[in-house]
Amino acid sequence: MTLTQKEQSLLKDMKDAEKLCIEKYKKASDSAKDPQLKNLFSNLSSAEQQHLSIFEKMEQGTVEQPQSGNSSQPTFTATYGNENTPDKQNDCFLCTDLLTAEKHASHLYDTCVFEFTDENARKAINTIQAQEQNHGKTIYDYMKINCMYS
Repeated sequence: MTLTQKEQSLLKDMKDAEKLCIEKYKKASDSAKDPQLKNLFSNLSSAEQQHLSIFEKMEQGTVEQPQSGNSSQPTFTATYGNENTPDKQNDCFLCTDLLTAEKHASHLYDTCVFEFTDENARKAINTIQAQEQNHGKTIYDYMKINCMYS
């Protein structure tokens, strides 16, 4: 696959978004107070690393389709109630920050999918976008059960 100048530029943007998400998830995993959240962030960091790898290969002319991954959503138990404790505030901040990052990535991929001429590349980007949306849904589910999202 030969990339156009625009596709190369968009790939750089997508790689940068993935790198940022990987770093954010690693730092959030280290900072989270709830063990469930630490585990979630660690798993999402690994998923973002896979996305980055796909984009790096695409940049070299090879299109690899993303693994479908685990289609089942994790279930969470409520760690926090309505009380606004320092630990809850910390974890809520991390979730809100990462939910915003997922929204940004999904929006970026929504634009990029229309700009690529290679059908397999568009399919890969579309699948990654769906995975990003699923990441956001998982964070939302955690926030909702822990009275962090109204």
